[in-house]
Amino acid sequence: MDCNFYNHANSNLYVNIHCYLLLTLASNSLSCVLTMAYFTAPAYYNIVREMPAGKGFADFVFIPRANAGHRPAMVVELKHNKSADSAIAQIKENRYHGALTGYSDKILLVGINYDAERKEKKHHTCVIEKWNTN
Repeated sequence: MDCNFYNHANSNLYVNIHCYLLLTLASNSLSCVLTMAYFTAPAYYNIVREMPAGKGFADFVFIPRANAGHRPAMVVELKHNKSADSAIAQIKENRYHGALTGYSDKILLVGINYDAERKEKKHHTCVIEKWNTN
């Protein structure tokens, strides 16, 4: 795992400590992934929670900043005790991606589900699809 992805002057040590802890604990939990995304994403994205889009509100929308390079825009929908596929379906049905028309060739749809009712506690699923405008 490459941990040198965050290059703000005062943040390198903090992020590298978090990366070290993740590697040391060998944690693959969704919360750790989201924590790293939380620290990294603002360097490359404007993040909007509950963004009005299409027929409702997208849970999270990540809009690339000018320095984002070829990073895609992302629409993230969160579910509880449902499925990641149902989150993707909701994004498509409600046209949440429509707010990102300027990024039509570079949009990722992300559905994340936390299922507390399964035998395995804290079961997370995630589906990522590239939006196809065709």
